[in-house]
Amino acid sequence: MSDMEGGAAADGDGMSLLAMVKKPSAFLPLAMSLAALALVLGHVTLFGAAREADEGTAAHLWQLLMALQLPIVALFAIKWLPLAPRQALLILALQAGAGLAAMAPVFFLGL
Repeated sequence: MSDMEGGAAADGDGMSLLAMVKKPSAFLPLAMSLAALALVLGHVTLFGAAREADEGTAAHLWQLLMALQLPIVALFAIKWLPLAPRQALLILALQAGAGLAAMAPVFFLGL
């Protein structure tokens, strides 16, 4: 069996999920999504869920946080999917879940 067939070598030399989450391209999108979620929830808590005529600073910051994480996620996928597919897919699923969690209040509250 060669190094690239099965075993630890094909799975990123045994890189653990925790070690991969510590990579900036893995945790930055998670942090950005959580910051966007906190921003929306904080804004709704302070000002209510009423739709405003003009988008405010909170809306623009949310949009920037959500949009700027896309290239980071793409970089992570390009780099880590070939090296450690199982761990990379788990982290991509976490990133997608965090992004959806940040989008949910905007969708459900019609902001």
